[in-house]
Amino acid sequence: MTAKWIKSSYSSTNGGECIEWAPGTAATTGTVPVRDSKDPHGPALAFDAAAWTAFMASVKNGDFDA
Repeated sequence: MTAKWIKSSYSSTNGGECIEWAPGTAATTGTVPVRDSKDPHGPALAFDAAAWTAFMASVKNGDFDA
Protein backbone atom coordinates (compact mmCIF):
# COMPACT_ATOMS: atom_id res chain seq x y z
CA MET A 1 0.00 0.00 0.00
CA THR A 2 1.31 3.45 -0.89
CA ALA A 3 0.59 6.06 1.76
CA LYS A 4 -1.20 9.27 0.78
CA TRP A 5 0.71 12.00 2.58
CA ILE A 6 -0.97 15.23 3.70
CA LYS A 7 1.06 18.34 4.56
CA SER A 8 0.22 20.16 7.78
CA SER A 9 -1.95 23.23 7.33
CA TYR A 10 0.67 25.09 9.38
CA SER A 11 3.34 24.39 6.76
CA SER A 12 4.41 27.29 4.60
CA THR A 13 6.44 27.73 1.47
CA ASN A 14 9.31 29.51 3.24
CA GLY A 15 11.08 26.28 4.26
CA GLY A 16 9.94 26.38 7.88
CA GLU A 17 9.21 23.47 10.14
CA CYS A 18 6.80 21.22 8.25
CA ILE A 19 5.33 17.81 8.78
CA GLU A 20 3.28 15.44 6.68
CA TRP A 21 1.12 12.62 7.89
CA ALA A 22 -0.63 9.69 6.24
CA PRO A 23 -3.96 9.21 8.03
CA GLY A 24 -5.25 6.55 5.63
CA THR A 25 -2.82 3.96 6.92
CA ALA A 26 -4.48 3.85 10.35
CA ALA A 27 -7.31 1.66 9.06
CA THR A 28 -4.94 -1.08 7.92
CA THR A 29 -1.95 -0.74 10.26
CA GLY A 30 -3.35 0.91 13.39
CA THR A 31 -0.63 3.54 13.13
CA VAL A 32 -0.28 7.02 11.66
CA PRO A 33 3.09 7.76 10.06
CA VAL A 34 4.50 11.28 10.37
CA ARG A 35 7.53 12.64 8.51
CA ASP A 36 9.48 15.81 7.77
CA SER A 37 7.99 17.25 4.57
CA LYS A 38 11.39 18.70 3.62
CA ASP A 39 12.82 15.14 3.58
CA PRO A 40 10.06 12.94 2.09
CA HIS A 41 12.44 10.05 1.47
CA GLY A 42 13.79 10.15 5.00
CA PRO A 43 12.47 8.28 8.03
CA ALA A 44 8.94 8.48 9.36
CA LEU A 45 7.70 8.07 12.90
CA ALA A 46 4.70 5.79 13.43
CA PHE A 47 2.23 6.73 16.17
CA ASP A 48 -0.57 4.60 17.52
CA ALA A 49 -3.76 5.84 15.84
CA ALA A 50 -5.58 6.48 19.14
CA ALA A 51 -2.59 8.39 20.55
CA TRP A 52 -2.35 10.49 17.38
CA THR A 53 -6.07 11.30 17.54
CA ALA A 54 -5.74 12.39 21.17
CA PHE A 55 -2.68 14.51 20.35
CA MET A 56 -4.45 16.25 17.46
CA ALA A 57 -7.49 16.96 19.66
CA SER A 58 -5.19 18.56 22.25
CA VAL A 59 -3.50 20.70 19.59
CA LYS A 60 -6.86 21.88 18.25
CA ASN A 61 -8.02 22.58 21.81
CA GLY A 62 -5.01 24.86 22.37
CA ASP A 63 -3.55 22.73 25.16
CA PHE A 64 0.01 23.43 23.97
CA ASP A 65 -0.33 27.16 23.37
CA ALA A 66 2.14 29.26 25.32
